[in-house]
Amino acid sequence: MPQAPTTDSDRQTTGPAKPSQKHKHAAPTNNASDQQSPSPSMEAMDHTAMGHAMPADSPPSDPPMPPGMSRPGSGTKPDSSMQGMTMEGMDHAAMGHSATTSEPRTPIPKVTDIDRAAAVPPPSDHPVHDNTIQHYVLFNRLEAWNADPGTGQAWEGQSWIGTDLNRLCVRSEGERNDGRTEAADLEVLYGRSVAPWWDLVAGIRQDFKPGSSQTYAAFGVQGLAPMKFEVAATAYIGERGQTAARLEAEYELLLTNRWILQPLAEIELFGKDDPARGIGSGLSTAELGLRLRYEFTRQFAPYIGLVYERAFGNTADLRRDESERVDDTRIVVGIRTWF
Repeated sequence: MPQAPTTDSDRQTTGPAKPSQKHKHAAPTNNASDQQSPSPSMEAMDHTAMGHAMPADSPPSDPPMPPGMSRPGSGTKPDSSMQGMTMEGMDHAAMGHSATTSEPRTPIPKVTDIDRAAAVPPPSDHPVHDNTIQHYVLFNRLEAWNADPGTGQAWEGQSWIGTDLNRLCVRSEGERNDGRTEAADLEVLYGRSVAPWWDLVAGIRQDFKPGSSQTYAAFGVQGLAPMKFEVAATAYIGERGQTAARLEAEYELLLTNRWILQPLAEIELFGKDDPARGIGSGLSTAELGLRLRYEFTRQFAPYIGLVYERAFGNTADLRRDESERVDDTRIVVGIRTWF
């Protein structure tokens, strides 16, 4: 039913009319209470009726984002109403995000004794030695000197051929002074390996100088002692009941990869006097040497060294009787080579 128009007197009496609640379209304000009120929901709208439905073959849309948050890459800023919010209240552990499975998807079979035996077979009680025939030749000293008594030369070398267990060894050393050979010997020995790095040797030794030649039966041991000392100890039984022994020891000290310092000591002993050969009983001679070599290759190395030699006991007396020197110190130069 239409209402009668109001007059000015009516407005003054009743006051301003209140707007109807159904038609209230107040502009949004910046009050905090208004910002916290939820946005109108769009769930009641039927977008399919508006033709907004997506094609059947189109990929599914991304899940909706919470109110006030923007999707990454959308270019829109999040709603300012979300500022100041924290995630402290969320319990991610309760959501199962950090849960891990203790068992693999494909179970791993347990290792059995058969598997262990196949992976690491037990060592053999009797290691097999290499039966390949090999050879080795070493000239440990090929040197010369020029001292007060005169010039001289000396040599010491060895070689072997055979397998890891059985070898034929040849050793020789000697010395010359002023063009005369004063000492020379040759040994031919059979070597048998009895321990790692150790051989027993037995054979013969032939002395050519000094004096007349003499033959000895030889037996001894050679190898690598603790601290990497190369050691050789040999005993001899000669003609007419003469006995002798020779002890040698040397060491190689690596100063660098190429420079090597080699100290050496050698002593000789005899069982009885042999004036014809200038040999006295007991400790006969001792030699100490210190040689510094440079290895151009592992097979070839020149060196320079200092050698001291001295006679003792009856051997020293026999030299004095012949007006010979009892001791001698000399600087030597030489080469060391092997193949």
